[in-house]
This record gives sequence, structure tokens and C-alpha cells, in this order.
Amino acid sequence: MTERIFNFYAGPAALPLEVLQEAQAELLNFDHTGMSIMEISHRSKAYEAINAEAEASLKELLGLSDDYRVLFLQGGASSQFFMVPMNFLPSGRTADYILTGSWSEKALKEAQAFGQTHVAATTSADNYRRIPSATEIHLSENPVYAHITSNNTIFGTQWQSFPKLTAPFVADMSSDILSRPFDASNFALIYAGAQKNLGPSGVTVVIIRKDWAESSPATIPTMLRYSTHSKNASLYNTPPSVAVYMINLVLRWLKKQGGLAAIAKKNQEKAALIYDAIDRSGGFYRGHADKDSRSLMNITFRLPSEELEQTFASQATQSDMIGLKGHRSVGGLRASVYNAMPLAGCQALAAFMREFQRTNG
Repeated sequence: MTERIFNFYAGPAALPLEVLQEAQAELLNFDHTGMSIMEISHRSKAYEAINAEAEASLKELLGLSDDYRVLFLQGGASSQFFMVPMNFLPSGRTADYILTGSWSEKALKEAQAFGQTHVAATTSADNYRRIPSATEIHLSENPVYAHITSNNTIFGTQWQSFPKLTAPFVADMSSDILSRPFDASNFALIYAGAQKNLGPSGVTVVIIRKDWAESSPATIPTMLRYSTHSKNASLYNTPPSVAVYMINLVLRWLKKQGGLAAIAKKNQEKAALIYDAIDRSGGFYRGHADKDSRSLMNITFRLPSEELEQTFASQATQSDMIGLKGHRSVGGLRASVYNAMPLAGCQALAAFMREFQRTNG
């Protein structure tokens, strides 16, 4: 059997080994039910307990009150690109979008199918190397909401702190949710595909203020109303139960690590190892993101030639480090170091980078 390797893919991404071992141990007989988690009814008390614990744990980690609901939906974060404006962008109103990469562009494009939109800020002219400053953000008059993408997996940038806006705040946090402390109560709605920092693929988490959830118009299809899922505790139809079960295990693990403050410290330490290898390379490695916009989750960089980049990725795979090829739209290399990536993985990559430069520089 092949030993476990270091998985630097942007998603689906690594899961904590402890979580995988726990799931393995109870795969055939979950909680003394005599059934696998893949077999139990979503209407059973056993599954309802998982669902409730996962919602409570997420709210606890984020410091949220009962003014919020946590929904476990399907369709990926990409479905939220249209569900948000479908539910909250009425005729005659404007939704504002701050563009920091490809995913925020996609969210804007979907919103444009439903109503009027306004680009409140964009760094596209700088090839999305940076996050806009607060002074660059210009909201429209009385927007129904303002949307951001908190971390940009493709370009390797991340909001270091969130702007204070007068409009209801909506965020796609698919790639950095639960990676650091922040005031979640400043947001009306947060959504995140699970497959980067929360669990396996197949479930999308939506954290929504109750008053927002209850305002879904009755004119849109039942399954696309947030109110439907809020009123039914994400059990209106059969949920992605195995994925929610895995999220619950990840949340337990995260609490055991000490919560968001503790995991943020570990994430800073991990990312610093790789950024240090870039910054000390004398230009052999060139980071894509400006230093004050660098992501702790996705570290993007280039080498002197595409041929060297291909060799780097190939040799890294042979050294049990997989998934380092950059996104097809920008090329280069990318190391995704989400919560579950162990420190040893970043230490191994930094050492590999130094050795690769020594033999190829």
C-alpha cells in the first residue's frame, strides 16, 4: 500500500488524517446503528443529530448567535452565484460586486442575468495581483448587497481584513472559511463549497441571517429559496448526508486544535515557510500576488521558464508532493495549504524548492 502523500491540490483538498481514520473506523457500523453512515435515513434521529451538531459547531466556531442559520445545500458554490441574486436582487435595485479574480467575475456574470449590477472595485487591470484598498471601493447608491470573494485560489490573493460597508455583506469564502478569526456577524450571507477547508465535495455550506433567509420571494422555485431550507433545517429533500457527516468530523477536529485563533497561527507558520523560499530565491521563484495581498491558503509562483515549471511539478510528484501545477488559466505553480495540510508538508515543499533551485538555478 502506498503511504499517504502531501496533497497540494486546490480542491478537493486534503482532509485531516485523524478525521479520515475516524470515518474509516465507523464506516460499517455508525454509532452502534448496525449501518454505515451511507445507509442511514436522513429522517433518522442519528442523522438529525449529526445535522444539528454540525450547524451548532459552525456557529460556535464563528461566534454567531441564533440570529443565523447554517444550511447544507447542493450544487456547489457556483450555484450560489445565481441563488443569491435570485433571492435578493429585485427589480429596480442594484447589487454591488468587488472583483478580485475569476470566481468573483463568475458571480457577477450570474447576477447580471437577474438585475442591475455595479462593479464597486476591481483589480483586473493589475492581473488580480492584489486586493483593492478601502479607498478604491465605491458602492452604488443604496445597493441591496455587496459581494466579495474572500480568497482567490487561482491568483493567490486574500483579503487581509474585510472592509466596513454600509450595504448588507455577502461573501464567497469557499477557500478560506474557518482558516482565521473574523467577525462573521458583519455578513448577511456567507457561502462556501466544502471541498477545500470544510470537508469533501458534494455539499455547500450557507451561513445566512434569519431575516434574510425568511425574505425569499415565493415566485422562485421552491428548492432555490433559502427560506425552504432554513425552515426545514436543510432536510426539505435528501441532503448530501455523508458529506455533512464528514464536515461534522472536521469541525470536531478543528475545535480540538483550539479553534480559529489556533489554526490561524498554524496557517501563518505553514505559509511563511513557502513564502520565505520564494523571497530568498533571488528571483528564481516569483510570486504572483503582491506581498500585502498574499493568501495563506493558495501560494502562487512562477519559475524562469515553463519547462522548469513542468520539471518542478513532475519531480515534486515523484517526491510525494502532488497537485502543485497552477490553474490552467494562469499557469505557473500553486501550493494549496488549507487547514488540514500538516506543517511537515510545507517543510518538505520548502526544502524541495531550495534543492530544486540549487540544481537548476
